[in-house]
Formats: sequence, structure tokens, C-alpha cells
Amino acid sequence: MNKHLLKYFFVYVTPILVFVSIYLGGIYSYIAIIYVFGLIPFLELFFSGTTQNMNEIEESLAIHDRWYDLLLYSLVPVQVALLIYFLYSVDDDSLLLWEKIGLMTAYGMSCGALGINAAHELGHRISWYEQMMSKILLATTQYMHFFIEHNRGHHKNVSTDEDPASARYGETVYGFFIRSIRDSWLSAWHLEGKRLAANKQGFWSLHNEMLRFQIIQLLILAVIFLIFDWQVLLFYLGGATIGFLLLETVNYIEHYGLRRKQIADGRYERTLPIHSWNSNHSLGRILLLEVTRHSDHHYLANRKYQILRHFDESPQMPTGYPGMMLLSLIPPLWFRVMHKQIEKYRATSEGGALA
Repeated sequence: MNKHLLKYFFVYVTPILVFVSIYLGGIYSYIAIIYVFGLIPFLELFFSGTTQNMNEIEESLAIHDRWYDLLLYSLVPVQVALLIYFLYSVDDDSLLLWEKIGLMTAYGMSCGALGINAAHELGHRISWYEQMMSKILLATTQYMHFFIEHNRGHHKNVSTDEDPASARYGETVYGFFIRSIRDSWLSAWHLEGKRLAANKQGFWSLHNEMLRFQIIQLLILAVIFLIFDWQVLLFYLGGATIGFLLLETVNYIEHYGLRRKQIADGRYERTLPIHSWNSNHSLGRILLLEVTRHSDHHYLANRKYQILRHFDESPQMPTGYPGMMLLSLIPPLWFRVMHKQIEKYRATSEGGALA
């Protein structure tokens, strides 16, 4: 097992702490959220990470090393197990409301870090079983439309006003939540409708993957209600909502204020490393399976997480993703920091090429 792989076992810290939070309960039920949005952002103030990339030999070995894939695949049963454990644990009449909220936040951290983040990586793979695992993970957080819209919509329209998941300059994260959640869902229906029309298949049929996704998600809700009760269902929905709000917060910070130029025929220039905010902060990188090296992910979407690269010309975040996510929740501070960053970046030769 090589040295590059070993660091990714750190990704298990989140599900372990989610389990501990649910198992211990009480005040300890908040351990997971304190870890993600307290300890990690604090430590990243002192550890900025590295801009170093793998050399050609290391990259070739990493691409063909199945351990990277197995580590990723293992997060699927872990997430499903945590969902079941959470449901049985929150169905305890002796727990006070604040304790159940603590369990809900723990499950929400799992949905964000495992349910959606690992699903994002798997959704870019080409094998049917990896894509199936992606959908299973997204089902646990009621966000299955992400599979369609992200791969067929976001990556095509990123850093343009046509993309619901690319934040506009001066837009608050709260306004972005409403626009991105609503328009991404509608976009997924539209994209699936176009695919069905091209294949001469009926919209109101089981060929429609969006329709299947809605049925699956409603069935999950019905099963939870029938096995437990409406209160457990509400706490599940609360945890799932925390999960997809974490995703949307990440979406907000990843492309904020960056735009691609429109070329003569109405199309946009190719997505380049300058169109995504990058972060090399080590803890956030591992916690989120390198999605923080977002510039390379959009430059070449089929690159696996373990070989994503740093580009000197990419705009760099002043701290890691967890810290930037917290900052985005306070719009005046966010604008003050990020508008200065954008100004500074636009003054460079690379940043001057932005629309």
C-alpha cells in the first residue's frame, strides 16, 4: 500500500465520528458537526497544504491501483448502515428534542461527506455498478436528480449564468440555495426529456430516469413512515436537507463570481482551470476526496480523485472548504473577503482572461 493511498483512510474519520455521535447521544451527538465545522477549519488556519502534483510514474500507478476504488466503494455500505442506525436511534421517546437534533446533524454530516461527496465521484465513473452506487448514495439524502443535472448540465454550463449551480457575483448563499435547488431539479427534468425525445421514448414512462428517481425517493419516505412514524420521518428529512445544503454551499463557493467568455457563435469558451476556485488545504482535500482541487476536476471531469492536480493559474481560496463554507453563511464577510480575492485575481494575467 503506497504512501499516497494511506492518507485517504482519513476519510473514515467522518463516518466514525458520525457513529460515535449517534451511539453516545446527549451532548456528544454534536461531535460530528463540531469536527467538520470546528476542528477542521481551525486546523486549516495553520496547515495550508501543498501545491505538489504526482509525477507521471506515480500518477500511472495511482490510476491502476484498485485500493483507491475499493476505499471509495466501501463508503456506500457505511452510509447505508449509518442511515439505518440513525433511524433506529432517533426513534427513542426518551430522547429530548435537542438530543434528536444532535443526531440529525450527525446524519446530515454523513449525507454531505459520504452520501453526496462520494456519489459525486462515483457518478463520473463509466461502469454501471459505480453509477448505481452513486444513485444509492444520493437516495439516502433525497437528491437523486443531482446525478443527471451535475453530469449533463453543470459540467456543460459551469461558470455561466445558464448553470443553476454557479453562483453569481454579489449573490448571497441563501438566495443561491433557492435558485440552485429549484432550477437544478427543473434542469434535470429538462435534460432527461431531451434524452428521451432523442431516443424516441415516452416521457411518462419508466424510461424516464427522473420519474424513477422520484418514485424511489417517495418509496424511501413511505417505508420510513411505515416502519417508524412521522417524527422519525421528519428527522430523516432534516438530516437529508442538511446533506444537500452542504452540497449547495460547496457549489456556491466553487465558482463564485467566475465566468467563462461567450464566443462568436453563442457558445462558451472551453472550461479552464481559471473557472473554478481551488483549495490545496490538506485536511479539507482528504475529507472531501480531493473535490477541493476543483479546477482540474472541471478541466478534465473523468480524472479520478487521487490524481487531481494543482494549477498555478487557478484562483486560490484563502482557506479550506469547511472554513469557506462557514464564511459564506455571513454574506457581508464573504463579500468582503471574496471580492478582494476576485479583484486581486483579475489583476493577474490569468484572471484578466475571465469574462
